[in-house]
Amino acid sequence: MNGAQSLVATLLASGVDTCFANPGTSEMHFVAALDQSAGMRCVLGLQENVVTGMADGYWRIAGKPACTLLHCGPGLANGLANLHNARRARSGIVNIVGDQATWHRPHDPPLTADTEALARTVSGWVRTSTTSAEVGRDAAAAVQAARTAPGQVATLILPSDASWDEGGVVAGALPVPSAPAVDGFAVENAARVLRSAKPTLILLAGGGARGESQALAWRIAQATGARLMADYMSSHVERGRGRLQLERTPYNTDLAMEALGRFEHILLIGARPPVAFFAYPGKPSTQSPAQAQLHVVTRPEQDAVAALRALAEALGAPEVALPDPGPRPQPASGAPAPDKVAQTIAALMPEHAIVSDESISFGRGFYKNSHAAPAHDWLHLVGGAIGAGLPVATGAAIGAGGQRRVISLQADGSAMYSLQALWTQAREKLPCTTILLNNRKYAILQGEYRGVGATPGPTALRMLDLGDPDLGWLQLAAGMGVEAARASTMEECAELLERSFRHPGPFLIELMV
Repeated sequence: MNGAQSLVATLLASGVDTCFANPGTSEMHFVAALDQSAGMRCVLGLQENVVTGMADGYWRIAGKPACTLLHCGPGLANGLANLHNARRARSGIVNIVGDQATWHRPHDPPLTADTEALARTVSGWVRTSTTSAEVGRDAAAAVQAARTAPGQVATLILPSDASWDEGGVVAGALPVPSAPAVDGFAVENAARVLRSAKPTLILLAGGGARGESQALAWRIAQATGARLMADYMSSHVERGRGRLQLERTPYNTDLAMEALGRFEHILLIGARPPVAFFAYPGKPSTQSPAQAQLHVVTRPEQDAVAALRALAEALGAPEVALPDPGPRPQPASGAPAPDKVAQTIAALMPEHAIVSDESISFGRGFYKNSHAAPAHDWLHLVGGAIGAGLPVATGAAIGAGGQRRVISLQADGSAMYSLQALWTQAREKLPCTTILLNNRKYAILQGEYRGVGATPGPTALRMLDLGDPDLGWLQLAAGMGVEAARASTMEECAELLERSFRHPGPFLIELMV
């Protein structure tokens, strides 16, 4: 058995059965081992940032890591943006990167890079296997690291001779460390704050934004008068009927400071202190008021459900039903607008759909018009590196076994970073509906330009404009093997949405906004 064969066998023994890949020469023995093994689903991405983004989306829905296969340091570099997003989303990924043979590397061949240094920028765990006998052991450790709460990127670098040399040893699955215990003092302190009846916000993220945590947080809020919000940077929020009608903290610094300004205490449940996405002249970095006290109730790696249950019991908070969001809306009509798009999606989406949201500026207000939708999962871009939406949707569809409709809310500019994901959707026949929000510009950048006190002139506008020439999204989708159609009204959008939900594979709607 060579090192590559021991790697595949160890991954399978450790519960990793999906590989998102864009391999090169250094990884051919791994590819051969995959070819010789049963049980590993191999999914090809046409660019490494698609591969890493798919692994992120897969974790968020499947709740277990997939592995990637990337080609040397430059291939890893191509996938770094979505590994950055995965790190911020706290997604578990076994990131496998090929490398030069150990005896070839000193000659400095063209693809040689400081792969470990690149990997450390996005990984919680990094190791290079130097012999075939180490590969299985290191792979088991990588899976263990990826699964350690709340999830992290674990990068295993594999020199090609460690793959092709004989002497590989299969390792068994290693135990996953238990999540750190809930801090009883933190729970007691939170109960004291809530009993004070001072204006208090409970800010939810991570496991705190899931359904069971929401129900517990609602009990606490009803018993104490506290307010509830989701962190703007929540990676995965369970939404729709049967879930809480949560709103996120605003993206805009002024709006966020206004929304948070009344609170004297902010209890953090898996959330970080609210911080502006960017610095702006004359504005603070933090969005919470200077006088507010921030209290960490649970860190992201701790069990939010256990902490909230303990807090509800400490307060004697009675069981209480979640509020009814009202009747499901009807599809909107007329010219497209953010509230109408959200309303129409809520009206038509199937049960247990998954939404991958990279709508950027257009979709910041989607929540308030979609609370009455059927139960669904909403996945956000949390690292800020655009180009995640389509790959995350693709990986989420695979993580759901192709059994749930995935809806991509996708800005046109960021879609161009990773449109190759459409090809993978077509090849894998995935039930993905993309609503391509085509405004022919980087609208967020135009807003940010004004946010720093500048007025865009002809040069700046040309740098932020995508309409000269127009991007041909119907042709681009067709070139990737995906059926596509254009909508200019909400009536047309609703008709195409219903058509796409009946379609067994991927479908793209170019919505002119």
